[in-house]
Amino acid sequence: MGHQVAVPHDLSGIPDWINGTINNPSSLYEMGPAGATLEGFMINWMLNKLGWFKGKNLCDFRKLNKNGSGILTHGGSIANMTALSSARAAIAPNAWEDGSPEDLVVMGPSTAHYSILRALSIMGMGKKAFVPIPVDKNEVIITSTLEEIYAQVKKEGKRVMALVANACATSTGLFDPLDEMAVFCKKHKLWFHVDGAHGAVALLSNKHRQKVKGIEKADSIIWDAHKMLRVPALCTAVLYKKQEQMWNSFHQKGSYVFHENEVIGMDSMPFTVECTKSALGTKLFWSFAMEGQEAIVKFIENSFQQAQNLYNYLKSQEDFYCPYPPQSNILCFQYKPHIINDQKQLALRYKLINSGEFYITSCLIHGKRYLRTVMMNPLTDINDYKALSNAIAKYALTIKTDEN
Repeated sequence: MGHQVAVPHDLSGIPDWINGTINNPSSLYEMGPAGATLEGFMINWMLNKLGWFKGKNLCDFRKLNKNGSGILTHGGSIANMTALSSARAAIAPNAWEDGSPEDLVVMGPSTAHYSILRALSIMGMGKKAFVPIPVDKNEVIITSTLEEIYAQVKKEGKRVMALVANACATSTGLFDPLDEMAVFCKKHKLWFHVDGAHGAVALLSNKHRQKVKGIEKADSIIWDAHKMLRVPALCTAVLYKKQEQMWNSFHQKGSYVFHENEVIGMDSMPFTVECTKSALGTKLFWSFAMEGQEAIVKFIENSFQQAQNLYNYLKSQEDFYCPYPPQSNILCFQYKPHIINDQKQLALRYKLINSGEFYITSCLIHGKRYLRTVMMNPLTDINDYKALSNAIAKYALTIKTDEN
């Protein structure tokens, strides 16, 4: 119940074994043709879910008119930086040669993942280039403030490079209102980037798709397969609504790997921070090939339901407080918040870990400390929820005794 690391499919480690044995990196088709092909296939599958694929079938790897595009990377941090590099190229085409213009900023919820600010610093813009948008009590972006903040940014002579949305927030598992944010971006002709590392999987479920309404209106999206698609770490997709948006991200020379003329197969190296990368497409494909898409959707819906079940159970216990009903498989809560302060909530978390009985995490929501669970294991059930609550009550007494 700890971090957002997948409980992978039973046999999903086999592609890593194959990759480690044959060592065929997939950045260039000629080095790893199987991995490169399967990457192209799975990217087309993801694009198709967004309505961004215009090919005849998922094996259509041509550069089609008005088609989307994408690549797989080793993790969401690299993926976010890749997408933001594309956003910078769109508004400041000379940035690759001349450096980032000093008037560029990125807007987003104050709860945006730390990799967004890290990317801005790495790109030479500095974390001060991030303009935080206020969030509500549950840390969901308040869209009614966008116009006022955007007007102030323009008044200061700044240009907005992109607006970032959480889908969902890493801390709370709650979704920003993507549709409203997309309307704002369209009105002001701004790049709209959705950090869907964890929650983009809601696209696959008829039951939960409404939570990402408007995601197809984004310019770029990141989507972690190593969270909710039962793929071993790491495997993250960077997806673009327009293929030309990907082409302009990076500009480099290397006659031994980059070629001006048409190449054989699908090369991802020109579009990534990474030069060599493992056969990420193989293990993503493998996860689906084992049992099919329906099994993945069932896993997602079950994980979301597990968080709801835990919420329902804790709500029935008078000593527990849940600030919101879950929208994903992430749930935050407190134990006896009127008695146990923030420091003790955190101490309680470490008591649980050191006991070896449970592994949960913790986070701050508007400065208040909460215990945090991420339901990733399909075998977790009501008996585990009861055991967790009993363990928390037991170790809470220990904390009080220790201080006395």
